[in-house]
Amino acid sequence: MLLIVGRIGKPHGIRGEVTVEVRTDEPEARFAPGSVLRTEPGAVAPPAPGAYRVPDKLTIESARWHQGRLLVAFEGVLDRDVAEALRGTLLGVDSADVAPPADPEEFLDHQLVGLAVVTPAGERLGEVAGIDHAPASDLLVLRRPDGRTALIPFVKAIVPEVDVPGGRVVVELPGGLLDL
Repeated sequence: MLLIVGRIGKPHGIRGEVTVEVRTDEPEARFAPGSVLRTEPGAVAPPAPGAYRVPDKLTIESARWHQGRLLVAFEGVLDRDVAEALRGTLLGVDSADVAPPADPEEFLDHQLVGLAVVTPAGERLGEVAGIDHAPASDLLVLRRPDGRTALIPFVKAIVPEVDVPGGRVVVELPGGLLDL
């Protein structure tokens, strides 16, 4: 599974650097010089005939912070025109290449997506469709069997058990939460 760690923004300067919208908690590790990132297929419009084509992988040549933005130079991207052709490209890493967290109470998003959401009695409520990283707390995005979605605060009082190997998340929902 491809985990998105960033999105290429506009070029910076004339030597091929680009801004990157960071979508990872570990930008220093993901954007370290020498790191190879995969590009998301179909993330950008197909180029016109004869135009620069976005490669399947990009290698980080350098990365630095400038005024709160990450600026990245990729190997082989030497000018502003090529950098402009990369705009909008999603950058990712394979989930198999990401080490699981050392803390047993910490989970990566891709570990939770697809898990069954059940009550303590075993009643299936749906499955985890995604994680919404809200300012107050993370939220599990629950896809209900009828196609609707609901948000469940990902806190110990409401989500007492996460069983990744067993493929389930146990939730103790306050009354009316799924009716919102």
